Amino acid sequence: MNNENNENIVLEEYENEFSFQKNKSNLNIQFNRIAFIFFIFLMISLIYSIQLLHLGSLKLKNKEDTSIILKKNHRADIIDINGNYLVKTVSTIDIGINPIEIIDKAKLLINLQLIFPKKNFSEIKKKINGKKFFYLEKNINQKQYEKIMFLGDKSIKPSERLTRLYPQKNLFSHIIGQIDDNNNGISGIEKSFDKKLKKIKEPLQLTVDTYIQFLIREELIKFQPIFKNIGSAAILMDVNNGNVLSMVSLPDFNLNERKTITDLNYINRATKGVYELGSVFKTFTIASGLNEEVIKPDTEFKDLPKSLVCAKRTIREYDDKMPSDLTAEQILIRSGNIGSVRIAQRVGLKKFPLFLDSLGLLNQIEFDIEEVGQPIPFNWGKCKLATASFGHGITTTPLQLAKGYSIVTNGGYNVDPTLIKKNYQNKKERILKKGVSKKINLILRKIVSTRDGTANFANINGYEIGGKTGTAQKSVDGVYSKNKVNTFAAVFPTSKPKFVLIVLMDEPKANKEYVYYFKDGSGWKYKGNWRNTAGWTSVEVAGKIIEKIGPILATKYMEVD
Repeated sequence: MNNENNENIVLEEYENEFSFQKNKSNLNIQFNRIAFIFFIFLMISLIYSIQLLHLGSLKLKNKEDTSIILKKNHRADIIDINGNYLVKTVSTIDIGINPIEIIDKAKLLINLQLIFPKKNFSEIKKKINGKKFFYLEKNINQKQYEKIMFLGDKSIKPSERLTRLYPQKNLFSHIIGQIDDNNNGISGIEKSFDKKLKKIKEPLQLTVDTYIQFLIREELIKFQPIFKNIGSAAILMDVNNGNVLSMVSLPDFNLNERKTITDLNYINRATKGVYELGSVFKTFTIASGLNEEVIKPDTEFKDLPKSLVCAKRTIREYDDKMPSDLTAEQILIRSGNIGSVRIAQRVGLKKFPLFLDSLGLLNQIEFDIEEVGQPIPFNWGKCKLATASFGHGITTTPLQLAKGYSIVTNGGYNVDPTLIKKNYQNKKERILKKGVSKKINLILRKIVSTRDGTANFANINGYEIGGKTGTAQKSVDGVYSKNKVNTFAAVFPTSKPKFVLIVLMDEPKANKEYVYYFKDGSGWKYKGNWRNTAGWTSVEVAGKIIEKIGPILATKYMEVD
């Protein structure tokens, strides 16, 4: 019995040992599997961590370098009067490649083509096989940056830099200007305020209004195929403080493309273009006569001839139907040449040039950008006095024309055109005698509102527009051509002037298919026109512009009594 028990005991022990050995074997197998999986996971984690550390170190290095870059290449943003960005400085990444450090050229090319599928790699392949460092891509996005850095090729050299973005593209190209690759301004505001933009932290605020600029530019673009002009310009300015709300010159260009502009047709016509502007000068002639008190609006000029000769050159009326008897007021309304000569002669050879100079018309004007034209100098004499009285043989820029019209309509006070918003007002300096502006404004209003005037197409209801037209032959190398420069200088509202609008059309053509709608209340329309004058081109454009911008001006910039 004892023996049986012992056998049982032995059997039980054997079975226990057998069972134990079996479990141990299973545990070893499971442990080895877990250890292997853990090892694989550890290696993947390690590789991923190393990659993250690598990227992190690059980002850390970029962040460390950013402060240096900011100090070295900082340029303040530029905004409009409403706070809209015209220029924005942003941080961008450029990717360069050093061919000498490439590990596997074939593999790198394949990977780069996957990241930049739209890029032409025929030229890049040549550069990779060379020895010189080159930039593969500039201003890459974050996704492209992460992909290219994951390649882990030490030949890839990222560099962070500051760049200028122009969200409005063409809209302010002639005002803003451009910078070079070294962060230096080379034109426009970017050049004239180069040092300030590098120094200040807050955005530089301009006086221009993006919404108004857009609407004016759209109208100029719309009329280009209608009148076939080679270019145009428009300036909208506050007559009381000189703030430029809009300044457009066409053709313009996209600032983001950073192209070198060599075509002279891209000149800033508003400030750099120097032109004979024709009859818009007659307003200054009348104003000088009123200021010198040699005429009154109702002063009569009788028996005015249709032509006169000076230094063997004939001066004629532009219209043979011009009456021989006119008042000073009628001379300006009907745009008489001979009557203007008679008024200038009364003012005199000494005082008339001084008057024009006091309006800032004869010499180069100081302005916020350097692209400013120089009126062509000349010697004054009796014949020059005669021709200058009606805007012939005398030049200036549209910007100076805006300044001159501001002075003669704002009560006679000097204004300095500006693009920079200021928190102060300059002390008023009187140029004209009291009462002259009021008389001028009444006459300018009649030029637009009456049938005898030359600017009825600008008679937009509700805005009390006054103005003067100017049609001038374009001088090429000192010889007058058949091409014309048509200008309209508008002031509104004439009862209390607030704005001056200059619209200039460079070499427009008459359009025989365009339909004109008269603004005299008759509802009459007229299709086709053979007259290539300002009254049938620039005035029509100005009227359409005021229709578009008028509501904005009325709600944002007009004072309510």
